[in-house]
Amino acid sequence: MQVRKREEIDEKLKWRLEDIYKSEDLIDEDIKKVQVIVDKICSYQGKLNNKENILAMFKLDDDLQYILGKLYSYAHMRLDQDCTNTKYKEMKSKIEAILTTIYAKEAFITPEILQNSLEFILELKEDKDFVNYDYSLSKLAKNKSHSLSTKEEIIIAKSARVTGLFEEAFSMLDNADIKFDDVTLDNGETVELSHGVYSYYLQTGSREERKKVFESMFNAYKRNINLITTLYKGNLEKDRFYSDIKNYASSLDRALSNEDVDVSVYKKLIENVNKNLPLLHKYMKYRKEVLKYDELHLYDLHMPLIAGVSKDIQYDEAKQIVLDALSPLGEEYHNLLLKAFNEGWIDVCENKGKRSGAYSSGCFGVHPYVLLNYKPVLNDVFTIAHELGHAMHSYYSNSTQPISKADYEIFVAEVASTVNETLLVMHLLKEAKGDERKYLLSYLLNMFRTTIFRQAQFAEFEEKAHDMVEHDIPITPDALCDMYFELNAKYYGKDVVNDDLIRYEWARIPHFYSSFYVYKYSTGLISAICIASDILQKGESAVLDYKKFLKAGGSTNPVDILKLAHVDLTTDEPYEKAMNFCKKALDELASI
Repeated sequence: MQVRKREEIDEKLKWRLEDIYKSEDLIDEDIKKVQVIVDKICSYQGKLNNKENILAMFKLDDDLQYILGKLYSYAHMRLDQDCTNTKYKEMKSKIEAILTTIYAKEAFITPEILQNSLEFILELKEDKDFVNYDYSLSKLAKNKSHSLSTKEEIIIAKSARVTGLFEEAFSMLDNADIKFDDVTLDNGETVELSHGVYSYYLQTGSREERKKVFESMFNAYKRNINLITTLYKGNLEKDRFYSDIKNYASSLDRALSNEDVDVSVYKKLIENVNKNLPLLHKYMKYRKEVLKYDELHLYDLHMPLIAGVSKDIQYDEAKQIVLDALSPLGEEYHNLLLKAFNEGWIDVCENKGKRSGAYSSGCFGVHPYVLLNYKPVLNDVFTIAHELGHAMHSYYSNSTQPISKADYEIFVAEVASTVNETLLVMHLLKEAKGDERKYLLSYLLNMFRTTIFRQAQFAEFEEKAHDMVEHDIPITPDALCDMYFELNAKYYGKDVVNDDLIRYEWARIPHFYSSFYVYKYSTGLISAICIASDILQKGESAVLDYKKFLKAGGSTNPVDILKLAHVDLTTDEPYEKAMNFCKKALDELASI
């Protein structure tokens, strides 16, 4: 399987970024507009002590964010479709430099507003003229103790241009420069390994092929482990710097506070997952028994348990499966999915230089976009449903909320995506019998493994790595690799061989450069199990409540927004429901 060049891909399978900018000449015009708006905003420096000036400044910032969203979205998506493209590397770098300069110039806003009395800020929050900014003002008041002087905030804003390079450098290594050994298949064919090819053969290859792609993948990270450790250490130190200077108790505290989420939710997740690790161990033991392996290796965890059930699912068939599965969400949702499939929202195929993985992105005022690297396997059908969940969340939020409230917090960002995944697996299970049912139940359990247990394992690793930095414990390749190796052994239990190369797995996780992100995959699926179950049991009323969640955007704190869909992660109930769901699926699978 050879990776094609981008020009070899059918245009119908590419996203239509021209919907953001019909001509790239318009980018230069928008950059000029940005400068005019920024100058107007800066004219309010030293004057944010009355209602009129603060309101005018907020409205100008709305205009600014609208244009900046278009500029950055266009630049980063153009580069992501081919990370080797010099033109778009330069464009993205230019836009990022503009963003950094603007953030530095705007750094006076927060500390200057916070120089006003708490009573005045709370009065503004209740003023009808500030209805689009009431939650922003509420967060300002809440975080007043973490605000610095205007001069200090400007220094911090300017530092982002340097501290952001750790993630950028890793991304370029991971997507463009890292070299994998070619893999010889059982039939003698040699394939060029990529992230997408790796995933494909872990699910479809023979055991020997799975072992080969596993070794090729992780040996590449082993060869680069000193560089990657240095980059990740820099990212950890960056987090420590910002949390210390902003007077947070820890990097975790700062990250969750910025999302208005209490640290107890993070701790509750880790606690509940660790309490239920015997479920994962039981599933691993079951896999070992079904596969009749003397040893179950980590490269054996992705393949279907039931041979011959997994089909070669071409993209058109995958689209129809997703449409059928999400039909309980109603006609309006269905029609939006059709637009996504037919009107250039999605970039479907892997090509040389394309960013690995999948995501949904976009900007206010333009439909959302989805990046895929589609392979004809069931896992990638779930990826379509997952990323379209993100896209629909953004669509509903942007269509309902003003720009100042449209961006939902990352804490709830994985909920809509995993609601779609859950509805998809429940849809497939409705008619499935025999081996097909066993296959889908094992797929469901693997979803729990990868989205709840695995992401919680990543979250534990992140917390421990940050704790090392915050307690001045040396960050070395051996220290990080040994810590990850031990965590992996704890999570998968005695029935899985903890292959030595897995100690390098942490080094290939791009989300670690967006610190304390991954735990939200776990809480997202936990929430999704509850929401999807309600939709299937209660029908239209539950769909209406779910759409309240989708439309809420960032209008209040994300924990309360989730409560609109009747999920309260401050209690044990959602965790218990999800784990009971997992237990029932495992018990049924074991009994068939």
